[in-house]
Amino acid sequence: MAIRTRFAPSPTGYLHIGGVRTALFNWLLVQRHGGQFILRIDDTDVERNKAEALQPILDGFRWLGINWDEGPEIGGSFGPYFQSQRSELYKNAVEKLIETGHAYPDYMTKEELDAERKAADDAKKAYVHRGPHRETPAAECVKLIAEKPTTIRFKVPTGRDAIVEDLVCGHCKQKTDLIGDPVIMRATGSPLYNFATVVDDIAMEITHVVRAREHLTNTYSQVLFWEALGAPLPKFAHLPVVNEPAPKPGAKYPPGVKPPNKNKKLSKRDMAKFVTPEVRLQLNAIGWTDEQIAARDDLNPATVAFYRELGYLPDGLVNYLCRLGWSFDDKTEFMTMAEMKANFTLDRVNDSPASFDPEKLYWLAGEHMKTLSMEDRIAGSVPFLVKAKLIAEPLDATTKERLTRIIGAMGDRLKLFSDILIYAGPFLKAEPEYDPQAIENVLQKPGTADLLKEISAALATCEPFDAATTEQALHDYAADKGIKAGSLNQPLRIAVTGVSKGPGVFETLSIFGKPEVLRRIDLALAMIGE
Repeated sequence: MAIRTRFAPSPTGYLHIGGVRTALFNWLLVQRHGGQFILRIDDTDVERNKAEALQPILDGFRWLGINWDEGPEIGGSFGPYFQSQRSELYKNAVEKLIETGHAYPDYMTKEELDAERKAADDAKKAYVHRGPHRETPAAECVKLIAEKPTTIRFKVPTGRDAIVEDLVCGHCKQKTDLIGDPVIMRATGSPLYNFATVVDDIAMEITHVVRAREHLTNTYSQVLFWEALGAPLPKFAHLPVVNEPAPKPGAKYPPGVKPPNKNKKLSKRDMAKFVTPEVRLQLNAIGWTDEQIAARDDLNPATVAFYRELGYLPDGLVNYLCRLGWSFDDKTEFMTMAEMKANFTLDRVNDSPASFDPEKLYWLAGEHMKTLSMEDRIAGSVPFLVKAKLIAEPLDATTKERLTRIIGAMGDRLKLFSDILIYAGPFLKAEPEYDPQAIENVLQKPGTADLLKEISAALATCEPFDAATTEQALHDYAADKGIKAGSLNQPLRIAVTGVSKGPGVFETLSIFGKPEVLRRIDLALAMIGE
């Protein structure tokens, strides 16, 4: 029998990376062993669902390369794939449970339930609800509901264990005497999620339910639903939760912002603290104001859209999420999509919580960037440069040649496509924009002006004006003056580019060319003189 897995997001917000990790494991299981991956939309919560939130979910999965075999925009033999369109199926399942004595009506009011719960609290006992009609004969329950519709509860069998044989957690059990009779359908006729998902899994012939660990407590009730509906149990695999990053030693956080807690589950609200000043500058450079960043739910490190906006390669993000709680061996970090598909198995999923590590994700993004051709690096960088108004499309030959040289000089510094904004600006702007701090700390030091004049004279004689020749010229100049050659780099870089950070200084000189380098040094000297 072919494996059938599913992922059932709710369209209540943007695609969370924790959910993507769950979907990815479902998808990789199918890719490894064959079968179908189903995308099912849990949109039964009318108050919280947002119609506009569905498309970002679909777009996010497609961007990551996680394509579904059945579901929205594709269809399939087990549709519809929106729970809001499957109400008749849930109604029939509830009727079956009532008729077979596995469910009953509960007419207790909220006030009565609250009083019952308080009495249990006062007696220091676990609150386990059993409705008044629990033992009412099935035929009479059917009659009662027909006369007066109300909440329907599942009749939990007592005196036994609910058992879950989990592929990650192992043998798990819960005494049914401690499980209250859960509501499976509201008085309005709408099903509860924990019940609807079982009905759907049965109808769609799901063979493997792979989901987050927090759902394990729900699974004890759900296996009882499966049994009562006369359906065979699927295989279960409950994945470890994804926690916040471990706090970095010596790290500083803004006033009012708590440091990360490696023992706390990752949440979208708390992840906002990881929008670092550097990331904020990159978002500013492509047109996002601080107000927009604060207002947009998707510009948050807990969402997939955040990484797409910053120019992460999807393969790098998928690689990182795959390694978040799963390992191929004790040393492999970098994996291609093909390698993940070929090697993924549930038996190597870790049973312990995994901590989200933005630094490791950034490193892996860079490792995947290294695999791209120069053409692909240019193509991925161009949209960010256009947004920042540093270049215009279509690219002319001169701009493309300069971009090729800039990206080549950046080397491994280009980990995200938006990283181009950190380094390319000085090369693409007609005039240098001098960093005031760099001027004060470097260019205005006593003797720097005289040093730059002599460097300019040394560079003026360089032919050809390439990295090797300029480096040799300044090495010879430093040796003649009895100073360290490295001490020349920072004043020269700032004089030419205006900033203290960038590719190698000699590659930088080569990209600008001799006339422009000498002109910019003159500009810096004039500024120092002023």
